Amino acid sequence: MNESDAPPLLLDITSETCPMTFVRTRLALDGLPAGGLLRVTLYGEEPLKNVTRSTQSLGHTVLATEEETGNGRYILTIRKKEEA
Repeated sequence: MNESDAPPLLLDITSETCPMTFVRTRLALDGLPAGGLLRVTLYGEEPLKNVTRSTQSLGHTVLATEEETGNGRYILTIRKKEEA
């Protein structure tokens, strides 16, 4: 199994508030190999927008955004950028 086939790292930041939502996400991404996957569970639209925007601005790819029905929780699947 190569690194891109590895299961995603799971990060639950539902109890965090901005800006810690992105800080925790960035630390998790920093620990992943290039091309690695991170699944982030967060609470609320503001953290969703901020984490998505900030992650993309660093060159990572948000592959999917899922909403858990009725509870305000979202799950982002992020692929860490390949090293240049």
